[in-house]
Amino acid sequence: MTRLVSIGAAELLLLWRNRFALVNALVVPPVFGLLFIPQLARAGMDPAAGATLAGGMVGVILSIVVYYNLVSAYVARREELTLKRLRSGTLNAAEIIAGTASPAVVIALAQSLLIVVITAVFLDLPMPSNPLLLAIGLIGGVAMFVVLAAASAIITGTVELAQITTMPMLLACFLGAGLMFPLSTLPGPVETAFTMLPLGPVIELITIGWAGTGTASDALRPLLLLVAWVAAGTTIVQRWFRWEPRR
Repeated sequence: MTRLVSIGAAELLLLWRNRFALVNALVVPPVFGLLFIPQLARAGMDPAAGATLAGGMVGVILSIVVYYNLVSAYVARREELTLKRLRSGTLNAAEIIAGTASPAVVIALAQSLLIVVITAVFLDLPMPSNPLLLAIGLIGGVAMFVVLAAASAIITGTVELAQITTMPMLLACFLGAGLMFPLSTLPGPVETAFTMLPLGPVIELITIGWAGTGTASDALRPLLLLVAWVAAGTTIVQRWFRWEPRR
């Protein structure tokens, strides 16, 4: 744990010095959140609609603060040979990846909890009916985006290229979360396929956990899907993650 804290503290200092990454982490998510205000007003007192909107805003935070910023961070540390030096020491792969991710994870969790509180107050929503399920959706989403960021870093040669290589995943996230248009407007099979994209299970678990819509069996599908995304990302990272630049 001490070693993780040390890496996290160093990464936090680097984040503070990188104004672009700092703005992405602290400013961009709230700005995106403002786009949801009209939808929040229309949601009224409907707990399910309010929970879904809160889940969408949390999804924006996770995809930008955790996924996008971490792809850039992993690539930058690799190109600077920082990852190689850490790997040649006593730290294992999981500690390095988790330690590098820790500042982004803490910021994302803090912003997500703030969004949940603000949404609950703004819509006068009841307390979450299943806080454990809501927490699983949030923490599982964080874990998923950490490993997906590390996986995306494999195909990202430079920090500048991160703006390009992250676009497919970000687009898939926004589509799967219904942030660009309501998924209910799509034909059944297409809607089902879109809900299987990364943010789909996260938002579904948050909605079920908060609004209490559905039964325990209804939560099983998004839970298994979230586990599958984490497992797929972890497998890719274990096999192909690079600790030094390709010469």
